Amino acid sequence: MPKKFMKRYLPSPDKVRAIRSLHFLGDILHEPNLWHINRHGVSRAFLIGIFWCFIPMPFQMVAAAFCAIWFNANMPLSVALVWISNPLTMPPMFYFNYKMGAWLLGRPVMEFEFQFTWDWISTRLVDIGIPLYFGSLITATLTACISYAVLQYLWRRKVRADWRKRSQR
Repeated sequence: MPKKFMKRYLPSPDKVRAIRSLHFLGDILHEPNLWHINRHGVSRAFLIGIFWCFIPMPFQMVAAAFCAIWFNANMPLSVALVWISNPLTMPPMFYFNYKMGAWLLGRPVMEFEFQFTWDWISTRLVDIGIPLYFGSLITATLTACISYAVLQYLWRRKVRADWRKRSQR
């Protein structure tokens, strides 16, 4: 994997530790594995970040950061990957998740036009929410696991290619 490329764009541990609003975390931010760029930490970061980007909820970055700490993954990368779902990509992603959930649950896909009224939200929340969250969980789990496996494979392939080049020299 291109370590130098990733290091160039990810914040350094010292920059993050200098943020005063994060001082409540104490020594958690001093854990070296949260900042190392190695195969396991980066693969777990992809698993966590891509999982949370498919879940429709506020504060996805906070959930990704806590999961990165819990599973000892690269925290800046986990948080950055959540931004795959941004205001431009959320509507198609979540509509796909809704259609996937409706199909898996055997429900018809409802044609709807969003209205920001309490009446519309209270009547449609269950009809749309259950397939949306079920589809989101399935899609998030599948894409996160696939990204983890692909990243593990690509990283190992790159290391083996580098070993072959060095042994040929």
